[in-house]
Amino acid sequence: MNAQSEKVRILQVEDSELDAELVLSELDDDGLEYEVRLVDDEPAYVAALDEFRPDIVLSDLSMPHFSGERALQILRARSIDLPFIFISATLGEEAAIEALRSGATDYILKQNTARLASAVRRALREAEELKARARAEQELIRAQRFESLALLAGGLSHDLRNLLQPLLLAGDTLEDYADDPRLARLGALVRDCGRRGLEMVSSMLSFARGARRAEQVKLGALTDALKLLLQGSVPRTIQMQVDVYDPDVAFEGNHTELQQCLLNLTLNAIQAMPEGGSLRIETSQVTLADDFFSEDESRTPGRYLKLSVIDSGAGMSPEVLQRLFEPFFTTKESGTGLGLLSCKRIVASHGGLMRVRSKLGEGTEFHLYLPLGVEESDLGEMPVLEPYLQGEAERVLVVVEEAVQLSLLTDTLDTYGYQAGASQSGTAALQWIEAHGVPDLVVMDADMNLFTGVRTLAALLEHGYKGAVLLLARPSSPPNLDELPDIKHLYLIDKPIQSRALLKKVREALEASQASINAS
Repeated sequence: MNAQSEKVRILQVEDSELDAELVLSELDDDGLEYEVRLVDDEPAYVAALDEFRPDIVLSDLSMPHFSGERALQILRARSIDLPFIFISATLGEEAAIEALRSGATDYILKQNTARLASAVRRALREAEELKARARAEQELIRAQRFESLALLAGGLSHDLRNLLQPLLLAGDTLEDYADDPRLARLGALVRDCGRRGLEMVSSMLSFARGARRAEQVKLGALTDALKLLLQGSVPRTIQMQVDVYDPDVAFEGNHTELQQCLLNLTLNAIQAMPEGGSLRIETSQVTLADDFFSEDESRTPGRYLKLSVIDSGAGMSPEVLQRLFEPFFTTKESGTGLGLLSCKRIVASHGGLMRVRSKLGEGTEFHLYLPLGVEESDLGEMPVLEPYLQGEAERVLVVVEEAVQLSLLTDTLDTYGYQAGASQSGTAALQWIEAHGVPDLVVMDADMNLFTGVRTLAALLEHGYKGAVLLLARPSSPPNLDELPDIKHLYLIDKPIQSRALLKKVREALEASQASINAS
């Protein structure tokens, strides 16, 4: 059925107006609602396929200036699933079989049109089922592509993080040279570039994997991730503006799903402005009253976060707006019709609701309302750094396989007054202990491959190590603490590592370990 109307569009190929009326009278008696266009030659037929865009073709077999066989041939060259029914007074058994082999859906004799309406309805129903099956297969292919993308992103993310991690450590080290302003500026630049790269990797990986955990979502982090994903997708002819009223506003939800929803809406907006225009992403806090909700919505008045995606594009007709959230409904030639439905479900799963405003020629506005509940707390605030981070010549053994990261970590610790030992494997760490004795602290990468971290820690305990251990771990893949040896003071540091966070955790671990030793 056509996306813009519930009536069936019938293209009738017939040179006799009387026969055409007799055919349509059968459909009238059946109560079928339709629009019809009558043609009797090839140019008019081809034009009707392009302009009228029929749902079904009813064709006579033989006409003075055209033929049903030629009409079927033209149609099948354009579409394999549009129903085509022959209606003829001269169609013999052999010709009927040949017509079906050539791609006709059915044939009806003009002398017996009683089953015409049922044949038309069946043909339309089968065509819809075929389209639905094709859409489902296309969605399966898309899902498989996303799964492949997730696997690829997961495989690359580790290497990319290792490449970008040194920029953060090197930037912090350069910035510490406060007596040279040029080095300090260079350090800040290097560190910011590294952090930006790591954020892009994290956003793309999170989006590809489609994580579904509940978490505290920060408005600023959500919009920053959206801007990173849109880099390169916004044409120069479109002016994009993102207005965040308070980046620290936090609420419970799923960052990845909301990111997917906003990305879908913004990409739709961009596609609606092929000649350019303006795209605004606005955020605000609103209070919804009881009368704001419709009858089919759960009435939960209170404070909501309002996320708006507003474009100055072509807009939508009332007919399109009415069917906007139907499964598989789309106005795009290559679309699946599932994007907006997914957005609505994502918002509903957060206890929120959507509103759409659009007029032809006046653009479109999508407004998402997400509940904020009670007054926000300062969730996610960074801890205040202790002013005294200098070491007192404590010996710290760093066990990291990646050479550049290992070098920067040991250099950072040396700069702040620690005696840092470097080992690229568990075996090398044990050799270091044999040569230098048991360290005061061990900093170890949780992603070690050779002589795994579990075995290394067990071997360290066997050599008499009783101090604290700092594990450098990815938040998306934390180590299983149940598999680790019994270590009294075990600390996790999220990668990518920042110098001051590392130094603060080093001091905390050393002081806790020393206090435990003194108490015993």
